[in-house]
Amino acid sequence: MSQQKNIVVLLGGWSSEREVSLVSGKAAAMALRKLGHKVEEIDAGPDLALQLKNSFAGAGPDIVFNGLHGLGGEDGVVQGVLETMRLPYTHSGVAASALAMDKTRAKIVLANAGLPVPQGDIWQREDFTDAPAMDCAHVIKPNRGGSSFGVYIMGEGDKRSPRKLIAAHEESDSEFLVEPFIPGRELTTAVMGERALEVTEIFAANDFYDYEAKYSDGGSRHIVPANIPEGIRALCLDYALRAHKALGCRGLTRTDFRFDETQGVAGLYILEVNTQPGLTPTSLAPEQAAHCGVGFEQLIDWMTGDASCDG
Repeated sequence: MSQQKNIVVLLGGWSSEREVSLVSGKAAAMALRKLGHKVEEIDAGPDLALQLKNSFAGAGPDIVFNGLHGLGGEDGVVQGVLETMRLPYTHSGVAASALAMDKTRAKIVLANAGLPVPQGDIWQREDFTDAPAMDCAHVIKPNRGGSSFGVYIMGEGDKRSPRKLIAAHEESDSEFLVEPFIPGRELTTAVMGERALEVTEIFAANDFYDYEAKYSDGGSRHIVPANIPEGIRALCLDYALRAHKALGCRGLTRTDFRFDETQGVAGLYILEVNTQPGLTPTSLAPEQAAHCGVGFEQLIDWMTGDASCDG
C-alpha cells in the first residue's frame, strides 16, 4: 500500500487483555507512520462510533487497524460497528471473529472439517462444585477468552477447588471449557492470508505458557523453525491453513497446537485459532513472518492492504 491513508489504530479497550492491546496497537501505529500514513490512535470505548466519526478533524479514517484483543475487540462486536459504518478494517470479519472466540463452537466446526481437536465439555459457572478431585489431568478455561486469562491446569488428584479458581476469574464468563490435559510440546503456526508461515515451538519459563510467559521478558523461549519431524511440521502448516479457512478467517491468524510425540501423528491437536495475534515485541506471528522474510513494517503494510468491511 503506497498511497498515504488516514488510518485509525484501535487499541486498549475494556477487556482483561487491555495492556497487551496497548502494546500491540502502539507497535502497529509506529510502523504505519514509518510507512508514510497519517495515524490516529483511539483507545476504544463504548462510544467507539463517535470516536471514529470525530477522528481526523471529523473527516474519519480511510482504514481501521484493529489492534484490540479479547472480549469486545476480537469477538465480532467491534467488527460489527465497523461494518455498519462501512469502514475497512484489518483481521477477520464479524462471523469468523465471533466463532473463533467461542472455543466450543469453533471446535465443532474444526472437527467437522476433519481437524483434530481435544474432547471437552462446556460447564456453566454454577456447575463447578467442591466434588472429589478429577481422576485425570484437565484444563479449565473460559469459553470466550484469550491470553491464557483464567486458564487453570488441574493435575490428577489435584486438591484445589475448581469453584474457588473460577470464582477469582475477573471476566463475567458464565461458560467454561473443561478438556483433558494433553502432555507434550507447545507449537504454533501463523497464517497470512493464503499462506501458513512456519512452526514455532514455545518453551515457557514455568510449567505453563500463561500470561506472564507470553508477555514478560524472559517468560518464554521461541524456537523457529521448531525442531520437529518434517511430517509434523507439514501437518501443522496444513492444519493451520485449513482451520483458518474453515472458520472463515481473513488476514493474520495464529493456530496453537499441543503435540504428544509419544503418540506420533495422532498426538497433534489444535487447541484454538486466534484471529487477533499479538503484535508485541515477544509475539509469535511477527516473529514467524520475519523468519519468512516479511519484516514487521511489511507485515503491517500487508495487513492494512488486506482490510475490508465485507466480513
